Amino acid sequence: MSLFEDIANPADGELAERYRRIEGLLGKSTQDAALHEAFAEWESVRRSWSSYANVTRLRFAQDTMREERREAQRQLDERLPGIAALETSAKRSFLEAPVRRPLEAALGTHAFDIWSADVACFDPAIAGDLVLESALTREYTQMLAFATARFGDEDLTLSGLAKYYTVSDRATRHAAERARWSIFEAHAERLDAIYDELVHLRARMATKLGFADFTTLRYRKMRRLDYDARDVAGYRDEVVRTVVPLASELIARYGAVAGLDRVYLWDEGALSREGDVTPLGDLDWTVARTRESLAAIDPLLGEFGEALFEEGMFDLEYRRGKQRGAFCTDIPVRNSPFIFTNYTGTSRDIRTLMHELGHAFQRWQSRDKRVFDYMHPTSESAEIHSMALEFLSWPQMERFFGASAPAYRRQHLFDSVLFIPYGAAIDHFQHLVYAHPSASANERHAMWQEVERRYLPWRDYGDLTHPSKGGLWQEKQHVYVMPFYYIDYTLALCCALQFRQRSTDDRSSALADYVTLCARGGEAPFQDLVRSASVQSPFQPGVLEGIVEQARAELLPQSAG
Repeated sequence: MSLFEDIANPADGELAERYRRIEGLLGKSTQDAALHEAFAEWESVRRSWSSYANVTRLRFAQDTMREERREAQRQLDERLPGIAALETSAKRSFLEAPVRRPLEAALGTHAFDIWSADVACFDPAIAGDLVLESALTREYTQMLAFATARFGDEDLTLSGLAKYYTVSDRATRHAAERARWSIFEAHAERLDAIYDELVHLRARMATKLGFADFTTLRYRKMRRLDYDARDVAGYRDEVVRTVVPLASELIARYGAVAGLDRVYLWDEGALSREGDVTPLGDLDWTVARTRESLAAIDPLLGEFGEALFEEGMFDLEYRRGKQRGAFCTDIPVRNSPFIFTNYTGTSRDIRTLMHELGHAFQRWQSRDKRVFDYMHPTSESAEIHSMALEFLSWPQMERFFGASAPAYRRQHLFDSVLFIPYGAAIDHFQHLVYAHPSASANERHAMWQEVERRYLPWRDYGDLTHPSKGGLWQEKQHVYVMPFYYIDYTLALCCALQFRQRSTDDRSSALADYVTLCARGGEAPFQDLVRSASVQSPFQPGVLEGIVEQARAELLPQSAG
């Protein structure tokens, strides 16, 4: 039997009947017992459907070239609006139930706040739009999973090229970047067309649902309940004030040390590298070291790691036709997460593996939550679990890199500082795009150049034609597939860097708070979860400034103080 052969595909009629049963029980909700029975049935059907949907998405990501998996994903995308309609009706019924208060007392009010937000984000009027949106994002994913460029004597995909972006040889890095951007240049017209269709489609959905614009709709859909776009704009201003100057100084200083007259895009990823820092073994060896590391960090993490790897709930190797990137999903009926990466043997692969394991550990910790919605925190909260584990695993890096572990840690911190302005740029760009949905493709490329000047003033593309014309954003899958899901990484990174510092000062306390935070899942909004872990919100004045000063002291020690 294959790993997921036992995951059932619930028929539409079966699902509709189960939701009718839920509605029928809620019609008798003057009795507490009927209300709780309805909720239990709802939890069961949601976990069943989510398991099937997540497995279908995973299998498509594992091999986007197999026609049966592409067809299964297409069918899933077409069914999703119908499921959303059933879900919205159920949530509305629970929100309006005459005896809602006893359920609130049992589950907490946050679940009802979540459902209120969800109900506002769906109407049958947008069902066809959602199907079209899925088709467009699926086309983008498949296009870039298939695409190759000539590199040396090989035709490599974007995932295959990635390991050459940070090697010590400058000519190789340059050639790899030229190959990467040749892919985007070859598909430039269709990439612009897909995004144009997505932007107009999303703006229309917002109008149909009664929102002022897609930005407002998307913030609600992402369940950003305790901050808004104004808070994010203020945070981006702080990034410009505090992080951009340090990032610019790092580029200039490290470039000078490397003897570079000009620092090009293909140099940035290698500036802090002390040679080619790579894992000392192959993928199987790396998995073995990972299991050892998790057990050494914390006994509970060790128990989780053994369960995950023993059950085979991972797909780490790079393959042609496999979706780019990495992610963690979960299979609720199996009470297990699943991690997906494209391992090519670079230092970044270790960081990515730890990142996805952080997500998976949170999913494992939250697997028995009574409320399905509490299993999954909002995206910026979820990224704390992943990014914090990247740093909490630092003491284990000798297992992977031997004497090069200190160099790996410096690389990681250097990359983290440079990432914050980039993440802010991706976010600001999307705010500009959806504030002007009728803009042309050229105007959108100009928007990107505008935010680059603000957040990435050091950036020099040299002879790389496509990004020089404002097209760099097109490689970021989130912009197409998960709009506005990117500032989340920088918010989480601010929290993760605090965990890093706390683990230096009092490791046992930091680990205890991390494990507890993972166990809370999504039972509170972002800033409440952060406070409960003794971490300061990134929106709080001075937080970014403190993080920058600590990073400056470590990366530019001669300028500290």
